[in-house]
Amino acid sequence: MPRRIVIIGAHAAAVDAAVAARKTDRTAEITLLTTEKHAGYSRCGLPFVLGGHIPRFKDLIVFPQTFYKMMKLNLLYKTTATNIDTEAKTVEIQDKTEKRKLPYDSLIIATGAFPFVPPIKGREKHGVHVVRTIEDGQKIDKAIKDGAKSAVVIGGGLIGLEVAIALVERGLKTTVVELIPQVLPAMLDTDMAKLVHEMLEQKGLRIIVGKGVDEILGEEKVTGVSVGGEQISTDLVVIATGVKANTELAKKAGIATGFRGAIKANARMETNVPGVYAVGDCAESINLVTGRPALVQLGTVAVRHGKVAGINAAGGYALFSGVLGSGVTKFFDMEIGATGLNEFFAKRNGIATVTGALSSKTKADYYPGALPIRVKLVVEKESQRIIGGQIVGSEEVTQRINALSFAIQMHMTVRELAKADTAYAPPLSETWEPMVLAAEIALRKLR
Repeated sequence: MPRRIVIIGAHAAAVDAAVAARKTDRTAEITLLTTEKHAGYSRCGLPFVLGGHIPRFKDLIVFPQTFYKMMKLNLLYKTTATNIDTEAKTVEIQDKTEKRKLPYDSLIIATGAFPFVPPIKGREKHGVHVVRTIEDGQKIDKAIKDGAKSAVVIGGGLIGLEVAIALVERGLKTTVVELIPQVLPAMLDTDMAKLVHEMLEQKGLRIIVGKGVDEILGEEKVTGVSVGGEQISTDLVVIATGVKANTELAKKAGIATGFRGAIKANARMETNVPGVYAVGDCAESINLVTGRPALVQLGTVAVRHGKVAGINAAGGYALFSGVLGSGVTKFFDMEIGATGLNEFFAKRNGIATVTGALSSKTKADYYPGALPIRVKLVVEKESQRIIGGQIVGSEEVTQRINALSFAIQMHMTVRELAKADTAYAPPLSETWEPMVLAAEIALRKLR
């Protein structure tokens, strides 16, 4: 009898799990469930459709219907998993017409996350939006097309700022309100965040940090927000204050949760219930620097989770090594990237650090088109290991962040990085690689 694999979810982690399972077991019966009418699309691309860089929301669909047929995957749209019976090995599902049970041999929970909406007075008003699904993006797009002229984005993290920039690009007067005293608090240290903050304000985005929204104003429809006594008129409010792991179904089934409420999983992405795996935004990982549980809700993590769980669910053997939380983005003409721990999170984990930071150029200074770039390294004082890096620049950020990620994973010391053999040509790079110069600065501090 073929192995039966049920996957609750049908986005990044889930689809990659299904593909890995199919490659491992050619005969398995693989079923994916999604509550949405779209599957296999990139949530990360939503702000870039709103900003007009990607023409249509449907362009975000990575896996068309033909893909699922080719891979012999049974995809059920608009279907909700209502209960998991780990003893009987069944998943109870509800679609438009009926409720039934799906038997499984292996189960992969990829239920993702849902937008966290703080208990702000007035959050239920018409004109208040979140950004998680294609439908969410379409509602914001419609509000713009219907004549919205101004917007307030609550949350100055990655998604909040990407959406705010999209709204500015669409011609809306936009204000960002962030409760923490800096933008990108989970990604950058204060000194690096200041560079981003200043650039965004130069581009016409108003940013308020260190204050929260007291109330969303208006009768039935939004007319403004109150921030520290100031009333800001607006047609549109977008709440982008992060997401929470969607674990209700798992907890009801007796599956253990841990760090920040996410599902606990071992290196095989298996939960405390044998044969049940958890992946993506609903599952915790291990941080490669601290060795402690972490919840890193990035697409790159989701697909790596999915591949490992899919192989194991289909009878193979694979391990997930852990996460650094490496991420990059682009705000207007500025690229921002980070990997590993920043100073704040290193301190929170009891790690004493030194840093090395400097500003340089992406090409030889005399070469036309040389653009600014700033690199910051975070180094563990005792071991001299590189444990984090942040880069803000006009180009060439992603591959430098990738290089620093490799360095951290290989336990490279700052002394070793300072001696690195790097390439140079006037139209492509400076004589001295900025990461190497930053390492030398950190090394001097250690001496």
